[in-house]
Amino acid sequence: MQNLLFVALGGAIGASLRYGANLMAIAWLGKGFPYATLVVNIVGSFLMGVLFSAIEHGIIGNQVWRPFIGVGLLGALTTFSTFSMDSLLMLQQGEWTKALINILLNVIVCMFAAWLGLQSLVAKG
Repeated sequence: MQNLLFVALGGAIGASLRYGANLMAIAWLGKGFPYATLVVNIVGSFLMGVLFSAIEHGIIGNQVWRPFIGVGLLGALTTFSTFSMDSLLMLQQGEWTKALINILLNVIVCMFAAWLGLQSLVAKG
C-alpha cells in the first residue's frame, strides 16, 4: 500500500510538470511541433537512466525511489501515447518530414539520453 502512495505522489508531480512543460513550450515556441513531448521524453529518459544507475550502484534503495521516481514521476512526465498521436496526426496531415523527425528524435535521442543517464554514475578510472 505504501508503494501505491509513492506512485500516486510521484505521478501527481510528474503530470503537473508535464502540463507546465506543455504550456511553456506553446508560449515560447508555438504549436508547430510537439516540442514539450520531445523534451519531457528526453529528460525523463535521462533521469530514468540515472535512477537505474543509482539503484544498481547502491546509491539509493529500490524500495521507495523506483516506485516514486521511476513509475510515478517519470511515468507521468514522459508520454509514449502523446508522442504516438502527435506523429500519427502529422502523417495524416501530410507532414511526413515533421513526423519522421519527431519519430527519430524521440526514439534515438531518448535512448541516447537513457544511456547517458546510466553512465552518469559509473565510476571513471
